[in-house]
Amino acid sequence: MTRLATPATITDAPEASRPLLEAVARQLGSAPNMFRSIALSPQALEGYLGLSGALAKGSLPAATRERIALAVAEINGCSYCLSAHTYLGRNLAKLDDAEITANRSGASNDPKADAAVRFAAKVATARGHVGDADFAAVKLAGYSDAQVIEIVQHVALNTWTNLFNEVFKTEIDFPVVEARTAA
Repeated sequence: MTRLATPATITDAPEASRPLLEAVARQLGSAPNMFRSIALSPQALEGYLGLSGALAKGSLPAATRERIALAVAEINGCSYCLSAHTYLGRNLAKLDDAEITANRSGASNDPKADAAVRFAAKVATARGHVGDADFAAVKLAGYSDAQVIEIVQHVALNTWTNLFNEVFKTEIDFPVVEARTAA
């Protein structure tokens, strides 16, 4: 059971959050529970959407961003984010079941994406304390310094949503996928 009184509709959210939630609804077709819950703090919602929007303009492909989100959600044991990103991965990024399974295990069936997902998983599990070999592997796969920075930022952003949803027990409003374990 959720620990927050999630606004039932956009109009039930704080006034300052409503335009932001309306933008989310235009983009996704609805304002999922996580967004409406974060909206209880208009500043937190603005910060989350700002960072998310900036990263969406980055140079990592959408499919790689979803792969990273799946790996981080599994590592952190967040069933809400795992459910959301499984849905988005399948329907928007067009990832197949084998790829989603690999991503949940911190890998990818695509060789270049594999380096990004493995590096992201290492950043998440080691809490940033990656070794020289980990850094060299992602660079050797062809990722620029800017892209490595984006990978780290995606880990941070996804970790934040994982923490948010676990702390507040956000009700899952996507087809439910249960996390296997938390690191």
